[in-house]
Amino acid sequence: MKLLEENLKVSYLHLERLKTLSSDILQNNMLEKLEDFETIKTIDAFVYRFLKLQDYMGQKLFKNFLTSLGEDCDNLSFVDILDKLEKLNIIPSTDEWIQIRKLRNKLTHEYPDNISLVKDEIILAIEKIRNFEEVLRSISSYVKDRKLLDF
Repeated sequence: MKLLEENLKVSYLHLERLKTLSSDILQNNMLEKLEDFETIKTIDAFVYRFLKLQDYMGQKLFKNFLTSLGEDCDNLSFVDILDKLEKLNIIPSTDEWIQIRKLRNKLTHEYPDNISLVKDEIILAIEKIRNFEEVLRSISSYVKDRKLLDF
């Protein structure tokens, strides 16, 4: 259970930093100043946090959450893990999380080469922060309601 608790803490840390960066981007209209070095630094940090959070939740948090429920995740595909989370109402849908993963991959491969080409993807990533928040809230509520962790 300690591992799950640590996974939640790390996920929330990434989420809070991601939200702060997205606020900076939106409040300072940074997507209209893509040649500015400070803008690039902020967007770099945002993309990094988005990638980190999506990876961390997908690779660690989800597996450890299911393991805490008695599931053996060693031989499950990522889609199988998502399907189990969807059945538990932790994620809204497997397809939605796969779309977030595709967005993450797009940002990973396209962003460094041409920042102006991924402006729409950055806007979409900002919109997806709510998804991360909802999933973390769902997991936290689930473990709290079932007294799986001491909150």
